[in-house]
Amino acid sequence: MKIGELAQRTGLAASRIRFYERIGLLQTVEREANGYRSYPDEAVVMLNLITTAQQAGFSLDELRALLPASLEQWQHGSLVNAIKRKIDDIEALQQQLAQSKAHLAEVLTQVEAKPEDIDCATNAKRVLSQMGLGSGKRPALADNKTESARKKARRH
Repeated sequence: MKIGELAQRTGLAASRIRFYERIGLLQTVEREANGYRSYPDEAVVMLNLITTAQQAGFSLDELRALLPASLEQWQHGSLVNAIKRKIDDIEALQQQLAQSKAHLAEVLTQVEAKPEDIDCATNAKRVLSQMGLGSGKRPALADNKTESARKKARRH
């Protein structure tokens, strides 16, 4: 099939399909004598896999390492491990987001508790001081982010 039909069947722009081909994610393309691209039916499946995996949080580099040239070459163990790693990454991100949300909720509570007899700038200093942020110490969120990055580096 030609790129126009493939674009229509996948809902992707032809430029995106060419991009995936150029970066090596879509390898099931052949060139006809006139230079036109010709795609097998498998290209629809591969493009749907790519877009679904991107929506699930996989980066293009992760996909490049994971996707085989054709579906028959897929390595079950590699797929399972990649999905497990992505689930771990999502769980770590969820934990980090929950901590960020709790931290921001506490900051909001403190900011909203501004005494009527002080201005906003003084209140900001009061809140930062109470939360240990005005002393030059790094906030806990930065420490959590650093720890998350260390854990991820150890896995890879």
